[in-house]
Order: sequence, then structure tokens, then C-alpha cells
Amino acid sequence: MTSTTPSLAIIGGGNMGTALIAGLIAGGVLAESIVVVEIDEDKRNEVAKQFGVRTSATIISCGGAIVAVKPQSVVDVCTQLRKVGVQRVVSIAAGISLATLEHALGADIAAIRAMPNTPALVAEGVTGLAAGTSCSDADIEWAESMLAAVGIVVRVSEDQIDAVTAVSGSGPGYLFLIAEALIAAGVAQGLAPDVAEILVKQLFRGSGILLAESPETASTLRERVTSPNGTTAAGLLVLETAQIRQILDQAVAAAAARSREMGA
Repeated sequence: MTSTTPSLAIIGGGNMGTALIAGLIAGGVLAESIVVVEIDEDKRNEVAKQFGVRTSATIISCGGAIVAVKPQSVVDVCTQLRKVGVQRVVSIAAGISLATLEHALGADIAAIRAMPNTPALVAEGVTGLAAGTSCSDADIEWAESMLAAVGIVVRVSEDQIDAVTAVSGSGPGYLFLIAEALIAAGVAQGLAPDVAEILVKQLFRGSGILLAESPETASTLRERVTSPNGTTAAGLLVLETAQIRQILDQAVAAAAARSREMGA
């Protein structure tokens, strides 16, 4: 590794860290300007081989850092980043508050709290971002530019981050559960498992694109596909009778509460 100070350190070479690397490089960021800090030697070697970035087993001096480690490791990582003179830090760890980040980093370092989701792995993620008290507009724009490499970024206040975590951070899990159930239901109705899986995967893909690109609301799109006394109406009646809206509301509330507990 050369002695040149990298402009960005990604702390953690797991799924989200590597998704960010791939997105940044695809967007034009030079691989040599990135260092990945990862304690696992096999992961370091794999990341270096795949992306051509520099790697390190320990935290080194850098212009800015994205902390993509387990929540319990964030404070220690931020303390080390402060010691090497980092100026900007984005944490994507669930439940770790800006107050905690700022205490570990010190008052003069810009702290940003963010919550991406797993579709970032295919550059289709969404990230909620909340800025700390020491952040300038330039710091926030820098963080947005980094996270936009894997999807869209939405600025929120920190008191909304738990809701972001519960809706979009945990949301893929809810959708994958529904996909599982639909595949199983299709098989129960006589479809071959591979056929049911193809149908459901494309159902989610096509419906997601339609929802994202249509100027109409989810409610309007639902109404358009629901003919009176038709098949969709029959299916929706079962879901509404089972109180699907209340169930999802409870799921989001539970996830948000857990996020708050983790922060405490």
C-alpha cells in the first residue's frame, strides 16, 4: 500500500461496504482513492482482488470515512478515526445515535447518521440521512454523494431515522416474506415451484418499477388493478379482512421500537 492518504475509508468489508465500493467505482471514483479497513484477512484479499482498492487491517489516516461495522463496534471505530484525524464520518449502523457518534468523534468532526437498505447491493437502495450539529452543507453534500452511489438519498431529521429504519431499512425483509408466501401459495394451487418463483420474482420487479415510475399513488395503482367483483377484489378482501394494514403498521412500529432500544 502506498503512503498517499486516501480520500475515503470504508470501515468494514461486508455486504454493504462492498456494495458502496462497487457503486462508487462504477460512478467514477478512482479505486486508488479508497481504502477498505477490514480485520478479516480473507475478506481483505477478496475486496482487493475484486475492486483494486487498497486495504488495511487497521484504521489509517483518511479524508472521510463510512463506518459499516456492527453497532457494538461503532464507538471504538469512531474513537480510532478521531485519532487519525478524519474530518467526516458517516455511520450506517442501526440504532447508533448522532450524540453517540459525536461523543466518540469529538465536536470538531462532522458526524452523519445514515440508514441504507439491502437493495443497495444492486444499486437500487434508498438511504435516510441525518446530519449532526457540526456538519456544514459541504459535509452533507459529500455524504449524499457517497451514498447516492447505491441508490437515492433522502434527508431526514434524526428523530425520523428510527422510522426510516423500520420502513425502508427493514422493509426488504417484509417484502421477501410476502414473496415466500406467494410462491408457496402458487405451489399450493398447482404451480411447479420453479414456475411460481419466476412469476413472483417478475411480479415484484415489474410492480416495483411501475410504482417507482408512475406519477400515480400506490392507492390509485391498486384501485386500477382491482375490477369490481373480479379476482383481485376477491384476494384483497381476504387481506383486508385479515387486517393486513394493521399488521404492517404493527410490524413497522415494532421495528422502530427496536431501533430506539438499540440506540439506548
